[in-house]
This record gives sequence, C-alpha cells and structure tokens, in this order.
Amino acid sequence: MTVETATGRTARLERTTSESSVLVELDLDGTGRSDISTSVPFYDHMLTALAKHSLIDLTVKATGDTHIDAHHTVEDVAISIGEALKSALGNKAGIRRFGEATVPLDEALANAVVDISGRPYLVHSGEPAGQEYHLIGGHFTGSLTRHVFEAITLHAQICLHMTVLGGRDPHHIVEAQFKAFARALRAAVEPDPRVEGIPSTKGAL
Repeated sequence: MTVETATGRTARLERTTSESSVLVELDLDGTGRSDISTSVPFYDHMLTALAKHSLIDLTVKATGDTHIDAHHTVEDVAISIGEALKSALGNKAGIRRFGEATVPLDEALANAVVDISGRPYLVHSGEPAGQEYHLIGGHFTGSLTRHVFEAITLHAQICLHMTVLGGRDPHHIVEAQFKAFARALRAAVEPDPRVEGIPSTKGAL
C-alpha cells in the first residue's frame, strides 16, 4: 500500500493485492465531487452519496475478482478509504472531532455518531432480521454494509456508532446509513475556528 499526502487535507493511496487494485484520492475540504468506479454498481452509488453528503471530494478506481464475489473489492476499497482519511486528517489539530446525524430515506431512518478519536471502534445495530442476506443491485450483499463501516473505522482509527432506527426496503436501509455516516463525518472533520491545537485533554488523537 502506498499513501501520499499532498498540501492541505488531502491524500492519495494505491493498494494492490492478488484480489484487487484500488486507487483512492480524497480532499476533506472539498465540495462533494466524486468519480467512483468499483465494478460493484450499488457500492458506487453508496460511495457517491458518501462524497456528496460529507462534502469530501472522492475518487475511487478499483478492479478486482468480482467474478468470484464482490467481498474482496468492497473490503479493499473500504480499507483504502479508511487509510486515506487517516492520512488526510494528519495530527487532527483544529477539528471539531465529534459529529452526529440522523438521516431518513423514505421509510428508513439511520443515526450515526462519529468521534475522530484515534481509537478504532464500531457499534453497528438495528438492522432488521435478514437484512444481511439481501442481495442489492445484484452484487452487494447486505452483510457488506457493516463490513464497510468496520474496515473504514479500523483503518481511519475513528469511533462510529451506527444505529438503524427503522426501515423496510433493503436499499433504503443501507443508503440511509451511508448518508448518516457522511453527515456525521462532515461535522467531525470540519475545522472549528474556536479550537486551538488537538481537541483532546491528552494532547493527542
């Protein structure tokens, strides 16, 4: 894996394994522009929503062994996004650190709380029974939703509490989660003009 950090809160990462090849570029201070191609169409849709609602400019170009299963490519993209977020955040000086959002999508409702803590932790709850078995868009299995958030939180070293508060349609349930995460992440990484230095009593995140 190769990570390059440029001027400002940006990162570029390339990750190549025997299972996938991934390029991720992001800018935390963007406008939500995206250029996403993972070869998993529903995942493209979710990552486009993530960029749009977080205001993080995001480019993802990935290919992999999707003829076997979407799992490897989906996971490796999430790992790469997490690593790029960690790199772009730098020492985390001046950020708000915490973010929270509750987002509806028709009948579905999801709540996300983010802490840019330096301590990776995911709590993921509330999906209806059987959600993990749904095949959405012909490629994306419902169980991958939690796995994506798990990989991002681990590699970005953030804490995320994701709670599904309601929902019936599997597509809506997943999309509400991605949008809630995006809005919470937007707030957490945003610079706070009142914060001086690292927003922690420990002096480090």
